[in-house]
Amino acid sequence: MPNIKSAKKRVLVTEKKTLENKAIKSALKTQIKKFLAAVNAGDKALAEKLLPETVSAIDSAVTKGILHKNNAANKKAKLAKKLDALKEKE
Repeated sequence: MPNIKSAKKRVLVTEKKTLENKAIKSALKTQIKKFLAAVNAGDKALAEKLLPETVSAIDSAVTKGILHKNNAANKKAKLAKKLDALKEKE
């Protein structure tokens, strides 16, 4: 445990920020899982509805510094590709 007042504050702030980041990342993963579940179930209408919401959640995570922009672009491309593959089947 730090002895200096500013170091103590840094520890507290870091713990708080870590919890916020975990919450955002968890919500993002949940949103992605919902989209993938719709794709795997073959529910094209639901998947098309969830894609913009999922992309928005990914962009929000980038803005907050949770994800790197290239990682986000990769995730969005993969999700779009899955939706396109679902559309191709039907």
